[in-house]
Amino acid sequence: MMFLPAGSQDETGNQISNRLRANEIFRNITEERNFKPISTPVIEYANTFINPVAGMDLQNMLKWFNHEGDIEVLRPDWTAAVARAVANQHPSEQKWSYQGSVFRMDKDGTESRQAGIEMVHTDSFLGESECLLTAVYYLKSLSINQYVMELGHTKIFEEIIAPFPFSDKDEEALRIAMHDKRTDLVEQIVRDLGYKELVEPLTNLIDAYGSKEMIERYEQIWSERPELLTILEELKNMIQLLEEIGETEVIVDLGRVKNLPYYDGMMFRGFLTQNGATCFSGGRYDRLYKQFNQETTAVGLAFDVDILASQMDQKQWKEKICLLATPKTHAVAEKFRHEFRDKIVDIRYEITNNQAYDKVYDLVEDNSGYKVVER
Repeated sequence: MMFLPAGSQDETGNQISNRLRANEIFRNITEERNFKPISTPVIEYANTFINPVAGMDLQNMLKWFNHEGDIEVLRPDWTAAVARAVANQHPSEQKWSYQGSVFRMDKDGTESRQAGIEMVHTDSFLGESECLLTAVYYLKSLSINQYVMELGHTKIFEEIIAPFPFSDKDEEALRIAMHDKRTDLVEQIVRDLGYKELVEPLTNLIDAYGSKEMIERYEQIWSERPELLTILEELKNMIQLLEEIGETEVIVDLGRVKNLPYYDGMMFRGFLTQNGATCFSGGRYDRLYKQFNQETTAVGLAFDVDILASQMDQKQWKEKICLLATPKTHAVAEKFRHEFRDKIVDIRYEITNNQAYDKVYDLVEDNSGYKVVER
């Protein structure tokens, strides 16, 4: 018996059909919203993703050495790959869309399918708005209506710890503790470093999660911190925009920290109400373009198509027809397909289970030709 490597899986049936339908709907929607499709190679140099700016972890990638001794990887991330490709495009090209797999070893499955959009060289609010409004339109088009949007911002955490001289190692340990919502560990790290005045602001921030009223509360707490008030205003403006188009399930996580090193501004996620699965995520990543000597704006969002496909309603099945033929009449049966438009037509020489089909037809000689007769 042949087995599959860990993280690999076969698929059949509805999941594949739903995913193909989700991809086609995504293509249509992004075309209507003037996104230009882009595709990058599935094999890239590792340095595209592990350089100091992108900062991803090589350990989680599928990798090998090529014949020249360079490390190559299966694409672990679309954003960095698209940035590499878009950096060579004219700045007038601002809206990009992609579909395809990423490969990571730190997830349940090695391969995950994504569809995403990237906005570059545009006004910051315009880019963030277009990402989230596209997400709303796409989810509704998939008949996925039970979800919650979450907004956060990388610079809240960064502004709070900025006055303290953290080493890169200590800051990363603190960031991970904040990401995991480990109040005990956050307190331990800052106390051990002698920054006890940070304990309360950071541990309170972990619980700063909820509706837009959370922003109003922190406007009072940070009334003397203009840099933090500016960030809260950004979040308020985005929530207002979403509410104006009817999106009321919007929450904020003021204590959220970046999960990928290149994020440097507003971040967003979408959670399915039914099971809490993350169906999309993204955010601002202006700094990613600095490796290409470009000072510009960039923001993007990626959908987990596997998650979306698993939640989509099954498409109404077409009526399934069986035409019973023989090797001699197979060509005749093929010509009868046009009489069963918008139906699934299967030609068989024999069947053992009529329940597999909605209707079964025999080919019967009729004068000088044939006709189909339902059983």
